[in-house]
Amino acid sequence: MENRLMEIAMRIRTLREILEISAAEMAEVVGIPEAEYLRYESGELDFSFTFLYKCADRFGVDMVELLTGDRPKLSFYSIVRDGKGLPIRRREGFAYHHLAPLFRGKTAEPFLVTAPYIKEKDEGEIALSTHEGQEFDFVLKGSLKVQMEDHVEVLHAGDTIYYDSGHGHGMVATGGEDCEFLAVVLKPAE
Repeated sequence: MENRLMEIAMRIRTLREILEISAAEMAEVVGIPEAEYLRYESGELDFSFTFLYKCADRFGVDMVELLTGDRPKLSFYSIVRDGKGLPIRRREGFAYHHLAPLFRGKTAEPFLVTAPYIKEKDEGEIALSTHEGQEFDFVLKGSLKVQMEDHVEVLHAGDTIYYDSGHGHGMVATGGEDCEFLAVVLKPAE
């Protein structure tokens, strides 16, 4: 994992330098102080989905390029077999599997997400994040406590939520078991 973290950090730093974007500007893009941003770029801190998404958007590349170094090549259709999505382990144990990593020019980023049940997280404050676009989440197994700014909802298997992801949002597994859900992040209209 640490080697992969360093590879992603190197790709982010290299793209930023090639595009002649300052670290200060990137820190502003991802919404953190410059010193903290540089710690990500040096591989000292692990990346959240939101961090990677915002970097890829600013660089004008597919997020998969940051994760793998490869550019998606398919443009007609793409199949990902059960359990074979591009694995991404980010955000406090959340496991993401990108379900269309080889398709280029995506207007949406589909993920199968497993949120681990952690009692302290379920009972504590939910960390909120923001990014441009919209998101659709469909709960497949378990229950998901979702916070939309000041509103908290609990979703169960079969429930869905669609929202403007430019507003603060966060989620944790609830009910004593892990939660599995389909998350589709839709890019903003250009």
